[in-house]
Formats: sequence, structure tokens, C-alpha cells
Amino acid sequence: MKTVEIAGAGLSGLAAAVRFAQLGWRVSLHERSADLRMFGAGIWLWESGLKTLKLLGAYEQATARARVIDQWRIADGRGRTLMTRQMVPGDGMLLPPRADLYQALIDQAVALGVEIHTSSVCTGVKPEGILQIEGGIERRADLVIIADGAYSRLRESILCTAWMDFGIEAGIRMMIDHAPGDSPDIITEYWDGPFRLLYNPCTDGQTYIFLSVPVADKRARVLPVDKDAWRARFPAVEGLIGRLTEAGRWDRLVNVRCTKWSEGHVAIIGDAAHAMPPNLGQAANTAFINAMALAQSVNSTGDIPQALQDWEERQRPITNNVQWWSYLYGFVIGRWPAGLLPLRNDFVRFVSKTEWFDEGLNRGARYTPAGYK
Repeated sequence: MKTVEIAGAGLSGLAAAVRFAQLGWRVSLHERSADLRMFGAGIWLWESGLKTLKLLGAYEQATARARVIDQWRIADGRGRTLMTRQMVPGDGMLLPPRADLYQALIDQAVALGVEIHTSSVCTGVKPEGILQIEGGIERRADLVIIADGAYSRLRESILCTAWMDFGIEAGIRMMIDHAPGDSPDIITEYWDGPFRLLYNPCTDGQTYIFLSVPVADKRARVLPVDKDAWRARFPAVEGLIGRLTEAGRWDRLVNVRCTKWSEGHVAIIGDAAHAMPPNLGQAANTAFINAMALAQSVNSTGDIPQALQDWEERQRPITNNVQWWSYLYGFVIGRWPAGLLPLRNDFVRFVSKTEWFDEGLNRGARYTPAGYK
């Protein structure tokens, strides 16, 4: 029986663990924290992610409370529409709580016999297929997977970081109570200069809110949220802003690119390989499709180093596309010259109707994961 050691029990690590276990591998999953826990925001699951969950057997549980999204809409601060993206069967989106998705993957991993080690602090990897753990422990496997996030401690064990760009944006995530009059199926993203408020219907009882701000703006980036500052920018949703909660999470939005995704018997997946700002809601979906392709690539070969190189050659183009569009999207929001903001609205209205925009923006969302039938 082939063996795989996975460092990091986030979404990408868990998805990989489930898939390898399905394929008959002995899987050990390592998490540095004392328990498995996921922050309670929402998450966009595009068709690529939904197909992955069906492949993993986690779809029903993960999406049981999810809203079925009808439309993604971008508007200015006063609510005037700049762009819409209509969802249709086979090219749609569900929006569950992130914790529901996480628990569904955990339960499936446990059911398939994945060994989950908490309080297991991984300190390094070796290309011959060794995962090093605090205390001088070394675990050898046919494959070692690095999935410990954007700020990976293991990525540099095999010298893979090309660059890490902290950008100019901070993100604030929170869940608020759903109220009468709130849209049950339309995501609306409000722009005002470099500021953004994203409304996401998530469950029958709660709505997921994402705020992004220039990281240098000390008033807008703080927690608890300065509601007066946000009301002044987004008068169209003044009532919603009044429901913003003190509970939330603040993150610096980052991009990560690697010189390579593997070395010997070691592979890198998820944010450790290709972190990106959540502008397209496709980071987790991209991690899922890469994890599925990784499992398929190495499952039926004796030459794992070559299989990893082939895997990267196949998956890099779709990943680069999603990451580039996410970066471009953030550039339009955060770096558009202040004196030319009226032109931005016209630009977005025009370009969003082109075939080039539709294909580029949605290529990752429409991708079919390896192994899905």
C-alpha cells in the first residue's frame, strides 16, 4: 500500500487526504493546532468545487444549508449596477458556511480511515519523501504533501518560493443575521474607490459579509468595524452596515507564487503553492482541482518525481489564469487612479460584456476536476 504524509489540515490538505484514501493509499494528516477548527465565514463553491465535493462524497453534507446563488452583481456605492454574472444549471454556485464544508471533509476523512494527528508541528521536508516533525521525528512516505497555507513554514525546505506579495488590501470577514428584505440568492459587491463591501447570502439565518480596504487606512481596517466610516461610503446599504458585528477576522490579502510545485517525492498544494486574494472566490476551488489532479497523477505510477512534474505542467496554466485574474481584479479595485474613477465604471460595464472577459474570469470556475464523471 502506498503512503502519503500531509502537512496541514486546512481545506486543501483535507481534500487531498480524502481523495488519496479513496484511491487506497494509507494517509496521515498532520495539524499543528490542538483541534480542527474553521473560522465561521462563508465560501463560494463554483462548479469546479461542487464537482470536487461530489467526487469526494462530501457534497450533500457540505451544502446542506447552502444558499443557491442566482446572480453575482457588482454595483457602485449608491447601488447602481456595473456588472452581473448569471448562474445557470451546470455553471452555478452554492454558498455554504465554511465550517460546514470543513466538517464534511473531516467526517469523510475519518470514515475513510485517514490518520489525523493534531498538535503535530511539522518543521521540514526532505525530497526523498520525509516529513520532519517537532521532536526529531521523521516520517517516510511515497509522497509528502505540503499544505500548510500561504505563510508556509515548509515551502522553503525545498526552496520553492518565487515571491510573496502582500499587496495593498486588508480583508475583514464576518457573519451577520439575515433580515427581512435581504436578498436570498443574489451576491452584491459594492465598490467605492478602493473600498469594497461584499454581501453574500449564506444560509436561511445568516449572511456572510466581506469588506476589503486599503491596508493603510487606519479607520476602515479596524475591528470592531467603524460603522460610520462604512455608512459614509455605502449609503445604499446603510441598514446592512448597522448589523455588522464585533466578531470578525482581519487578514492581509496576499499572493504567493512558487518556482516549482515539487521536489523529488514532495508536492505543494493550496495556498502554500498559489495563495491569492479572494477577488474571484476561486482560491479553494483551484486548490481542490489541483489536489484531485495530483492524486490521479501519482496513483498509477512508480515514478512519483516524474508524475509530479507532469502534474504541474498540466495544472499550472489553469492556476496561473485564476491567480492572474484575481490579481487583475484587485488592481482595478485598489489601484485605479482616483482622478479617473468615473471611467472605471464605464470600463467595467463595457469589458464585462465581452467574450474575453467571460472566458478568462470563469475558466477556473468551469473546470472539471480529474476523476470526476
